Order: sequence, then structure tokens, then C-alpha cells
Amino acid sequence: MSVQEKSLPLWQLLQATAGVVASVRSGKSGTAAVEGVLQALRPGVQALAFQVWRNLGRAQALRTLLASKPPAPATDALLCVALALVWNEADAPYDAFTLVNQSVEALKRNPATKAHANFVNACLRRFLRERPALVAASSRDPEALWNHPLWWIKRLQKDHPQHWEAILQAANAHPPMTLRVNIRKKSVAAYLELLKTAEIAVRFSEGSAIELNKAVSVGQLPGFNEGWVSVQDAAAQIAAPLLLSGLPQQAKILDACAAPGGKTAHLLELSKGSVLAVEMDGVRAQRITQNLNRLGLQATLSVANAALTQTWWDGVLFDGILLDAPCTASGIVRRHPDVRWLRRETDIAQLAQLQKELLTALWPLLKNGGRMVYCTCSLFLAEGQQQIQTFLASHSDATLLPSPGHLIPKSPANTNSLPDNGAHDQDGFFYSHLEKRSA
Repeated sequence: MSVQEKSLPLWQLLQATAGVVASVRSGKSGTAAVEGVLQALRPGVQALAFQVWRNLGRAQALRTLLASKPPAPATDALLCVALALVWNEADAPYDAFTLVNQSVEALKRNPATKAHANFVNACLRRFLRERPALVAASSRDPEALWNHPLWWIKRLQKDHPQHWEAILQAANAHPPMTLRVNIRKKSVAAYLELLKTAEIAVRFSEGSAIELNKAVSVGQLPGFNEGWVSVQDAAAQIAAPLLLSGLPQQAKILDACAAPGGKTAHLLELSKGSVLAVEMDGVRAQRITQNLNRLGLQATLSVANAALTQTWWDGVLFDGILLDAPCTASGIVRRHPDVRWLRRETDIAQLAQLQKELLTALWPLLKNGGRMVYCTCSLFLAEGQQQIQTFLASHSDATLLPSPGHLIPKSPANTNSLPDNGAHDQDGFFYSHLEKRSA
């Protein structure tokens, strides 16, 4: 933490963190919830919230053991925040008694929770007295053991019976910082030398992807403001070269659901063609423009619903289409640890229906002989393998080309136990490469 964050009273950070956790429980994304926090508190709250979300299953199981019924939502959120931060001594950001005292202080400072301060104080002090027994008892709960909702665990067991444990293990790991070199401006070899000069250690490099030993601020990256490099996970860097592998250099390409623009930029870095980026969210569409401007690249941007093609398409067929479809984000939980607690099991079917509508709407916009890459950052088969199987069954003019399929996330803890799918440490993704042929 910075000097400024350290000077802030801990009770204030805990109070704000509990508010963020409560917001996610009520259906608001963690990113939006953190952005709503006072700017001075935001970095510290984000760090604490990420740790809480990675330990929330354990915290909720412990709270069940300590209280016969959950208290009011605001009080419960703060109690679970405290338990998530204090249960594992090795990872606790502060000593146990400081956390307990400041958690109680946070309750006392809020008129809505003041009356519950003694209750929470009793729960937390009992936990400290009986820690080994309570932790052992909570470990019998799968949600505590894996820190994911039970429905999520069962879905992974069904979809990936050989790898579900490794997937959950990777989801609780801290992700690496992976870069993508803009080869229009710098070669990978030249950029590796720049990193060496800047004393930024590299763990792994393949293609245009460079994985750093340790995350740094983008301001420390050589040439970041000049557009020499971007931050993008290794799995996400598969999309552009996969689509371009079968297209002419001057291809006309559609990037549907394009925000924040990382894949749009990668397409432009690797080809001499034109890209139309379509994004429904106007605020997120601004991120595309910002990213392209920094990299010195140009695309046509349309703020529209990609499925409503009559509102944005000019009638000219595309050589290639990249459909990075909205999904549960179940493959990138290590980067967005709130997602597991934000999603509901019913979201899978709803998102799969949206993906189907996008596939059906965009396929007619592709030339005969054209290629489409359909991808999601999801590990659930309904959003990947099953989605494409259904699409192929109803589209006789679609042929499945060699495709990565579901990429199981890797982390240093599970790399050796998984099949080699081309990356050292990556998020979970699904990729399908399709070609349009005469029916």
C-alpha cells in the first residue's frame, strides 16, 4: 500500500470493502462497485476486496458455524470481510487483533450497523479462540474448500471431470502480467532488450506474448505511452492470429462485441486490412478508441447491438468475423474474483441464448470462403463446445476448422498436471474456428 493508504484508518477501508462485497452480492459487478468508492480509499479497498472474494466461501462457512442465522446484509458483509481476511494467518494483511478491533470500529461508525458491533465482536473473538477447530469444521464444506459457489463447482465437475480441481486451483491463484508487443513498432526481441535494460524480469516469452516475473505499473513499461506494448493475457492473444491465418492481408474484418479493444488492436497490428469494431456499450466503446489512439491504429467504430445487423451493417460481406461473445467469464475468475459470487446458475442459459442469437445474426454477413472465430472467456461447455455443436448442426454451410477448443487455465501450481495447450500461464478460454462453404 502507498503512504496515503497506510495513513487511512483501517476501519474506513474495512467499512468500504464491506460495502463493495455487499454490492456484488446484490448483483453489481466488482469493478463498478470499487469505482464507486472514494478515490483515496479505492486502491486499498480493491486490494482487500480481491482477497475477500478469493476467500469468501471459507468466510461464509465460518460465519455459519459462528452464527445460527446470518445477520442483516450490511453486518453480514463486514463479518464475512473480517473472517476472509483473518482466517489464514499466513495470508492475513494485518494482525488478527487489529483486524477484529477495526472491524468492530467500522460497525460502530455506521448507524445502520452500530447495534450489531457486540455481536460481531463476540463472533470474531470466538473464532480467534477456536480457530483450528472451526477451520477444520468449515473444510468439510466444498464452498469453503474451493471458495466457489457449490453450483459452480458441480458444473465444472460435470463439464471437466478430469480437470475441475486444477481449474479451481488456478482460479484462486494470482494471475501474471502478460504483455503483447505491437510488432508494427517494435520486434519482440527488441522489446525484450528494453525490459532487460529497465530491469524488468521476464518469466516466459512466446510469439508476441511476454510474461513478467512480477507485475509493474504500466508507467514503468518502456514505450507504453508510445504504443509499443499492451497488457493482454496469453489466451486472449490467440484470437487475432487464429482468425487471420486463413485470410488475405487486405481482409475486411468485423470485430463484434469489441470492447475494450485489445483484440481489435491485435488484428490491426498483424494485418493490413480494415476492421469494423461493433460495441453496444457506449462507455466501453470509448475504451476501444483510447486503446487504438495510444497504439497509433485506426478502425471504424460503431456503437450498436451486433445482433441487430440492420442498424449498422452496410451490406458488404466480411472476409473474417471475430465474435468475442458475452459470457459468464468463468475462465478469467483469477483476474475478476468477484465474478464467481456475482453470477447465478441461470445466467449460463441466458448467456448461451444471447451467444446463439449473435452467431445466427452474424453468420450471413460472412463471404463464402470467409472465416469466423467464435470465442468466450468461459469454461462452461454450454458457452463453448455445446454452443458450436448446436450451431454446426443447424448450419450446413459451416465447417469446423482445427480449433483450440476449451483452453484449461494454467497457473504455476497446476501447469505440470495439464495438457500442453501452448501457454505457460493463461486464463481459461474457448476458441472455435469456422469456415463458410456452399451448403
